[in-house]
Amino acid sequence: QVQLVESGGGLVQAGGSLRLSCAASGRGFSSYHISWFRQAPGKEREFVVLISGNTYYADSVKGRFTSSRDNAKNTVHLQMNSLTSEDTAVYYCAAKRVGAPGAFTTAGNYDYWGQGTQVTVSS
Repeated sequence: QVQLVESGGGLVQAGGSLRLSCAASGRGFSSYHISWFRQAPGKEREFVVLISGNTYYADSVKGRFTSSRDNAKNTVHLQMNSLTSEDTAVYYCAAKRVGAPGAFTTAGNYDYWGQGTQVTVSS
């Protein structure tokens, strides 16, 4: 089992930056794909980035967000630059077992979730 804890959210002005972190505990961290999702009020949970052997970004964040993963520290980071009000959401990290079926862009295919961290971008 994997436990995930996000941190780093907050309030930032449009055009600013934030760095989110997701710390994992439990066994087998390297056996999981880790992704970031976000959910804005009244909207469905939206895929942001997959952090695995390869990295895959949603078009809405490509060129602005950068992710990294440190398997030795069981941590992933999400550097978010050039933020806009459209990025306002609760951000979640999630773990999907490597080799498990289902698209990595679909929230329902993930096994474990963090509690989320709020990101608010003021315009």
